[in-house]
Amino acid sequence: MAINPEFIGRTYPPTQVYSVGREKIREFSLALGDLSPCFHVVDSALELGYPDLVAPPTFAVVVTMSANEQVVFDPDLALDYTRVVHGEQRFIAHRPIFAGDELTSTVSVDSIRSAAGNDMITVKTQVHSTSGELVSTVYSLLVSRGVEEVS
Repeated sequence: MAINPEFIGRTYPPTQVYSVGREKIREFSLALGDLSPCFHVVDSALELGYPDLVAPPTFAVVVTMSANEQVVFDPDLALDYTRVVHGEQRFIAHRPIFAGDELTSTVSVDSIRSAAGNDMITVKTQVHSTSGELVSTVYSLLVSRGVEEVS
């Protein structure tokens, strides 16, 4: 079943505030296998001119997860999540994310297309500080695998 293209441009409400904590940054960078001191040691981050620990650029995915769930689980979109695979991810960092940041995310459906029996939905999630500063833009491609016809 094709996803309704009328969803293109639909924007969902901003998420609740996500408070970026030092331990979350440390855990995320460890999961990446990145032991850069600016992700783990406050003094190292301060020496580099950051106000606190700095997060890896892809940390924005943690902040955007709840926003993206609004699209994935929108009953009007009728997306069968059991058939969804992650196609690709792209990050645009407008400024680094730091421990102590208070962030919200707003997601919109950027595009919908079909190819080889699969529906492809690109969502655009913008991360802002509570003061309104654009921090990151994250694009995610979700592929809803088509149903194979049995002969």
